[in-house]
Amino acid sequence: MAGNSTCLPMKATSNGVFQGENPLHDALPLAILQICLVLVLTRSLAFLIRPLRQPRVIAEIIGGVLLGPSGFGRNKKFLHTVFPPRSLTVLDTLANLGLLFFLFLVGLELDPKSLGRTGKKALSIAVAGISLPFILGIGSSFVLRATISKGVNDAPFLVFMGVALSITAFPVLARILAELKLLTTDVGRMAMSAAAVNDVAAWILLALAVALSGTGRSPFVALWVLLCGVGFVGACIFICPRMFKWVCHRCPEGEPVEEIYICGTMAAVLAASFITDTIGIHALFGAFVLGVLVPKEGPFAGALLEKVEDLVSGLLLPLYFVSSGLKTNLFTIQGVQSWGLLVLVIFTACFGKVVGTVAVALCCKVPFNEALALGFLMNSKGLVELIVLNIGKDRKVLNDQTFAIMVMMALFTTFITTPLVMAVYKPAKKSAPRAYRVRTIQRKDPSTQLRILACFHSAKNVPTMINLIEASRGIDKKGGLSVYAMHLMELSERSSAIRMVHKARKNGLPFWNKGIRDDSNQIVVAFEMYEQLSKVYIRPMTAISHMSEIHEDICSSAESKRAALIILPFHKHQKLDGSLETTRHEYRTINRKVLEQASCSVGILVDRGLGGSSHVSASNLSSVITVLFFGGPDDREALSYGQRMAEHPGVSLVIVRLVAGPGFSGEIVAVEIKKDVDDNDNSDDEDILAQVKERASANESIKYEERVVKNSNETVDAIREFCKCNLFLVGRTPDGQVAASLLKMRSECPELGPAGGLLISHDVCTSASVLVLQQYHCGFRQNSMSIKEEEDFADGAETD
Repeated sequence: MAGNSTCLPMKATSNGVFQGENPLHDALPLAILQICLVLVLTRSLAFLIRPLRQPRVIAEIIGGVLLGPSGFGRNKKFLHTVFPPRSLTVLDTLANLGLLFFLFLVGLELDPKSLGRTGKKALSIAVAGISLPFILGIGSSFVLRATISKGVNDAPFLVFMGVALSITAFPVLARILAELKLLTTDVGRMAMSAAAVNDVAAWILLALAVALSGTGRSPFVALWVLLCGVGFVGACIFICPRMFKWVCHRCPEGEPVEEIYICGTMAAVLAASFITDTIGIHALFGAFVLGVLVPKEGPFAGALLEKVEDLVSGLLLPLYFVSSGLKTNLFTIQGVQSWGLLVLVIFTACFGKVVGTVAVALCCKVPFNEALALGFLMNSKGLVELIVLNIGKDRKVLNDQTFAIMVMMALFTTFITTPLVMAVYKPAKKSAPRAYRVRTIQRKDPSTQLRILACFHSAKNVPTMINLIEASRGIDKKGGLSVYAMHLMELSERSSAIRMVHKARKNGLPFWNKGIRDDSNQIVVAFEMYEQLSKVYIRPMTAISHMSEIHEDICSSAESKRAALIILPFHKHQKLDGSLETTRHEYRTINRKVLEQASCSVGILVDRGLGGSSHVSASNLSSVITVLFFGGPDDREALSYGQRMAEHPGVSLVIVRLVAGPGFSGEIVAVEIKKDVDDNDNSDDEDILAQVKERASANESIKYEERVVKNSNETVDAIREFCKCNLFLVGRTPDGQVAASLLKMRSECPELGPAGGLLISHDVCTSASVLVLQQYHCGFRQNSMSIKEEEDFADGAETD
């Protein structure tokens, strides 16, 4: 689809339809229409294939092909109106500019140091996954050259075919592994390491293929191109790290990166691209090399990602898939011979990758199902594959028919990766190392170790979480306190999600720390410093999943680490005026699902700055903690937690039991009680209260009070008397007539229960944080309603 050289150049902008001009005849309006069309189509396709758990690159490739001569472009009127030949130069320029900066981001996320840590097993798999497909690709090139690719230059065609069949798409593979939750497995670790090596090798081979594909007749031209390319890389390695180190020293942690450094780096990317394009390799190589050399520590790399990736990945990069799709005409694949060659290329690509990977993996004593899954994972293609094919097409190495066959091969091999891996490899869910019975804070032997899974969304949650952990460590407990601090991060389609994957592989279940420190991670450093200053065993973790699935990571992590309590941050945060504002509605859904599915006790923390905005040392900790006790298992859990906190010398515990007085007047609340309710609840309440009274008589830091109330208004007044404390501990579903009377009050957050909902409402003015606890009880909730039932009841109360 070459442009007509006799056509007049397009104007940049239009004078408008009222001046008798068609805006689609001018460059800017037409480019805007093309971009909007591409975004709508690719995003719609991505939404449609989302249930199939396919990466977005599949939707982008299909969208590009549909807009070309294989789909809507079959209509010549559509093709010449929306994608006229003289507009393709502008479209290709924008697409390649977006691709250039995207590959800079890919290089920015590739850590050269990680390649040096690649194990022998992963390195062997990577070499086998490159070598055999490369050899078979060269073999299949002889068949293609004898049939549909006659007259092409031999050496470049052989290398292009070998590279095209041996590539593994590292970013696509990372997303597939995250989607299938395989990053924590041995298969995921080996696949990621092998794919990183494969990615670097693919770029080196591609540079060789581009150098060989020049139009110069002398073989010395290709040699000069290669030597100049090597010289460029060497010069970059010598100059750029020093330059970036100077910049990083002027970008301290916690302060915004100055705009001059961002602009200077972008200019350097363009300059490097200009040099490699002048050499004759390709402009993309300069951008990629510069991205690899940017230091990954400190805020500078993160600032570059934040400034560049959304515009590039979301707006400009999809144009490259359209540019590729306009060159793809699937209708050139006609006849038995063409379809036979397509089958041959797909078979060769799959056979080389799968057999080569499986054979070496088996030699490394990898189980067969894991080896087979590795083979399928390494066979995924992506953007780099399209780059290879488009360069080959532009350099006249691949003709239309061969190009269409190779695009179909890339699309097919990537599409089948997810279903094949799901079919052959189903990792057994890791149960606890040994069955554990202590799934609650309330236990027969309070001196045993308490294990807590503390979740947080951002660094803002960390000071309060550390202060809560400090108050919970139970100084007199022999078993001590073990905390797993899990950072909840959303897996998105942004390119920086790959950096998150790297962090996850270093930091835990899900991805456990292997001793590799990331000094730029302030959260990890904060917890490590606290661990050194206290007697608490604390391990930072990271969970990366889609918001709809992250509760599974929380529950499985709690099970595997034998946690007795999961602490979740509330979905609202406190504003400067003291009111609560929703952070993200998805956080509320996560909390609800964990409450329903967790196999241990769960607490939801409403953070109002417990102890201030920084960690308070043990010697300076001074907190007043109030437990509101109505009755029931959840309240007993809250009381048990309060008793543990009372052992800290800086904690004063106040226990307030609210008792219904004679003639208590409250609205009759119909709550369906399950048939298997424990009839000994009242006696259990009396037993734990007797223990508390005994401890209070011998310990001045514990105070016990009983308040007799006659109605819900007196209940609220009694609670207001204790609003000056630092933390309230309450049960999620308290029992008794007093608690039931609170249910008539409107609560926007049923997951907090009646007492928790009251403490965050305008009826009670307090700056205290609130921890709402739900006790685990043998797989069913005792004396409680499900969240759905609570919502239905609340709705009914409002209508009354």
